[in-house]
Amino acid sequence: MAGAKTAVEWLASVAPDPEACRREWERNPLGVALLPAGKAWDVLILPGELGCPTLDVLTRILHRPGPVLVDLGDNRMGFFVAPGTAACWLGTGIRTAGAGTRIVVPYPGRSARGVRWLVPPDGSGTLTDTALLELAMHEAAAVLAGGEGG
Repeated sequence: MAGAKTAVEWLASVAPDPEACRREWERNPLGVALLPAGKAWDVLILPGELGCPTLDVLTRILHRPGPVLVDLGDNRMGFFVAPGTAACWLGTGIRTAGAGTRIVVPYPGRSARGVRWLVPPDGSGTLTDTALLELAMHEAAAVLAGGEGG
């Protein structure tokens, strides 16, 4: 699975010790590793009720958005965006993970308990464009509020 291999390399490249990160994925019974945000990507974390329709909007306008995680336990979705986004993001109900934070990341191409990829990384470094993500969130919120959209 060449795509998963390059995705693993891309994700592990942000770890202080990429080889230790790969070993952690292998050893961890949950199939996850803690990776620092703020180097190759930041993460915008949306509540699931907004994240799902936002991803629907994004997939209508983009061939392939950047990586997206879902945390089934907390009903949240994490959209991978450009580093530095978290430091300047303002949005009610939107959490951020940027420099100085870590996130739980499952091994690409494998199932993990609790957290899984909705859009797995492909190893190319593709991230979701923040402006498009914001527009998609606005459209999704309008639809949720019963307004016009789509």
